[in-house]
Amino acid sequence: MKRLALLTAAAALLAVVAAAITATTLRRRVQAPFQAYDGAYADIVVRPGMAASQIADLMERAGVVESAALLTGWLWWTQRSGDMQAGEYRFSGPMSMVEVAEMVIAGRVRLYPMTIAEGSTRWQVADAIVLAGFDTYDAAWAATGRIDLIEDLDPLADSLEGYLFPETYLAPRSADAEDLVVRMVDAFRRAWTSANGRRASELGMSVRTVVTLASLIEAETRAPEERAVVSRVFHNRLARGMLLQTDPTVIYARHLAGREGRTIYQSDLRRDSPYNTYVYPGLPAGPIGSPRQASVAAALHPADAEFLYFVSRNDGTHAFSRTLAEHNEFVDRYQR
Repeated sequence: MKRLALLTAAAALLAVVAAAITATTLRRRVQAPFQAYDGAYADIVVRPGMAASQIADLMERAGVVESAALLTGWLWWTQRSGDMQAGEYRFSGPMSMVEVAEMVIAGRVRLYPMTIAEGSTRWQVADAIVLAGFDTYDAAWAATGRIDLIEDLDPLADSLEGYLFPETYLAPRSADAEDLVVRMVDAFRRAWTSANGRRASELGMSVRTVVTLASLIEAETRAPEERAVVSRVFHNRLARGMLLQTDPTVIYARHLAGREGRTIYQSDLRRDSPYNTYVYPGLPAGPIGSPRQASVAAALHPADAEFLYFVSRNDGTHAFSRTLAEHNEFVDRYQR
């Protein structure tokens, strides 16, 4: 009996040791970096409703993990089998099973870039959404008309023109036009600080008038050192009741009428549109594009100058003048 007890104890000890060795081996295997695919990366699409075992099979076939069975077992043991998230994943370089699983559990899906350039119009934003592969043009156009996203800041808005903040956005392929537009408006809201609001109030300007003026500044110059000076020209002309006579508003009015191109004709200068600043005094009816933060800052903080005119030097900069005679001299020098 004593010998049997000793044998039983020894067997139990061996089982514990074997289990410990097995657990240690398994832990080492799930934590060891692995890569069996050629190239720099492997892409896997996890579809909604896929079981953990199906996802593990995908990963093994793609060379991302060593063993589907081992990954499935680890997910079961850690009670994470039901936590895997659908989406498109890109695995790059050797990764352990634990790292691979945690990536899918956390939903760190592959992100695609979409860039909204400074000064982009609503049409160009819709084009950018389509070109980046996120949605159809009709869906993108409809999303850029969701005034409910901005009506608390701009009750007069008839679209999101001016509020589709320009920057590069990263989004999963599952994102649609509305998702992206919401992010653009959120980015605008973050950029519109309380300091901006206070300064606008000091100037007697609404959010809409500031963004409209900033969109003109954005369209007129890309030279950082000129933005505040261009802003001052517009402020000065507005204060004197002068027509702004800025060409980008004419181009925008023509676009609204369904005409493309940037060449301006006499008929365009006479077009009856609330956006045509050659016909109507004051600012145009609304923004003509999405200004960057620097242009908004220039609209709120114009330079200290007495300029009333500017003309392009055809090198990306402008010649500024105080009098019409001086302006005409610059026109002759740089344009005629």
